[in-house]
Amino acid sequence: MSHDLLESVQDGIATLTMNRPEARNALTPEMMTALREALPRLAADGSVRAVVLTGAGNAFCAGGDVKRFAERAAAGGMEMTFDERVNDLRVRMDVSRILHEMPKPTLAVIPGAAAGAGLSMALACDMRIAAADSKLTTAFSRVGLSGDFGGSFFLTQIVGAALARELFFTGRVLSGEEALEMGLVNRVAAPGELAGAADAFARELASLPTVAIGYMKRNLNVAMRGSLSDNLDAEAIHMIRTFETEDHKGAARAFVEKRAPQFSGR
Repeated sequence: MSHDLLESVQDGIATLTMNRPEARNALTPEMMTALREALPRLAADGSVRAVVLTGAGNAFCAGGDVKRFAERAAAGGMEMTFDERVNDLRVRMDVSRILHEMPKPTLAVIPGAAAGAGLSMALACDMRIAAADSKLTTAFSRVGLSGDFGGSFFLTQIVGAALARELFFTGRVLSGEEALEMGLVNRVAAPGELAGAADAFARELASLPTVAIGYMKRNLNVAMRGSLSDNLDAEAIHMIRTFETEDHKGAARAFVEKRAPQFSGR
């Protein structure tokens, strides 16, 4: 694990912390490599019930390191060809796909700035909780870039095409409260209360029937891009599979016995 990414697992909750607070957790190749290694491993770990992505200090992630971009441009010329650079970026961007598709609930905890690719990765998570005074922005237009890490896909799905275009074109900065009003985040908390609220949210997600949540994510992802027929097919397959889980059988018994179910993630 790179020093640029910290990992901890407690009570079924895996927390990945982007760790460059002096640079508002701007992305580095080392951080992206560590994320691409950690996320599939945590997705496959039966003891992990939820995954939290956050940033150290007072920021979530400022996106790409613009200082490095400027230094590279000033150096003149690139070591890789255009196609090699496209492929390299596409590999790193797979982090967003894994966050979106992994069969565990994913939660972005946003203590401050979430910009550019940082915002895109937050949007790739299933849910988001932000400090009320956090700042969220696509940011790309401000540095003459078009956007990456799936931001255009996720933002359009979450807020609709017209508003997504406005937010991308203008780079408008939203507070956590404004983002909540738009449906861009699920919950907000006062800055001093974010850690506690985020922990409670993550524990709530980790207490859910993990196997069923994974299949729900598949259904919902099919709904984002497929037809009704595709969705009905997926729901039928996944419903029958979840009938066979220990979580369902135990919850059915609890319902009959009029008590709260306890899910084990199996």
